[in-house]
Amino acid sequence: MSPDTDLEHPTPADAGMPVARADDPHLQEAVRDPKGAERSIAVMLALGVVGVAVFGAAYVQNWRPWSLGLSLGLGLFFLGFGLTAWGKYLMPQGPFTEARHALRSSRAEREAIAAALVERTGVVVKRRRVLAGLLGSGLGIFGIVALFPLLRSLGPLPGLTLTKTNWRRGSLLVDANGRAIHRDTLEPGGIITVFPAGFENNDQAVAVDQTVLIRAGTTDLVTEKGRATWAPAGYVAYSKLCTHAGCPVGLYEKQLRLLVCPCHQSMFNIDDGAVPEFGPAPRPLPQLPLYIDSQGFLRAQAGYDQPVGPGYYERTTT
Repeated sequence: MSPDTDLEHPTPADAGMPVARADDPHLQEAVRDPKGAERSIAVMLALGVVGVAVFGAAYVQNWRPWSLGLSLGLGLFFLGFGLTAWGKYLMPQGPFTEARHALRSSRAEREAIAAALVERTGVVVKRRRVLAGLLGSGLGIFGIVALFPLLRSLGPLPGLTLTKTNWRRGSLLVDANGRAIHRDTLEPGGIITVFPAGFENNDQAVAVDQTVLIRAGTTDLVTEKGRATWAPAGYVAYSKLCTHAGCPVGLYEKQLRLLVCPCHQSMFNIDDGAVPEFGPAPRPLPQLPLYIDSQGFLRAQAGYDQPVGPGYYERTTT
């Protein structure tokens, strides 16, 4: 028996099992031309990096949808192809087995395995730095690019657009077609949606600027103390955004003199500062102070003195 043999832990040779040898064909190079394989895989990974980078640029520049899908698809395809080829052709080939219990090999066998591993490690690791860099670059760029859809899809930062409108001192009241509102435009009981001149077709501004104008009568209307001049010639204007959920308050009950929200039936008394008399709205509709200029056109004395829109705005100061 060999002096290196452990009687308590017999070697695979002693047990009649096959042993690994340095010339085992399973431990040889997977391809005859590893340099050529490296070059091909490098090209695939480089194309993947370019594809992912182009997708990022296409998304930022808002290119056509097909260009987004094509660039992302090609980028992921080439990265995946290169990574798969790397594992298939450049990594050590099997089959590999693992003993289910502790075994002690002979010294010669251990030295043979160590030599084989050292040799293969030098081929697989030392000569793959460029590929590792390309793969890391592709995955890193893809990780950064993946943030673009998430962040950009949230839309632009709201800034003060949720609490400020475009109504200013002297703003001319116009309808959705840009026609100025004259003191003779509405008959008593009439209602119309108005905007500050120049913003009637601005999609981002319309949401917060829309204002409902009602002609409650022919004489000045005082809705609250301190608002003696806000509703000249019976014209009174309130924000059209319901203070409950932001729905457009566009219904007017002439006999009861109530503005009605069609979504959840909140009702606002136009003679009492649009205080809600029914429904879930938590606060009155903000009133826009008006005046009539020398040519008889309606203008705003100033902007709204409080935030417009749903009830949570009441926790914001202006």
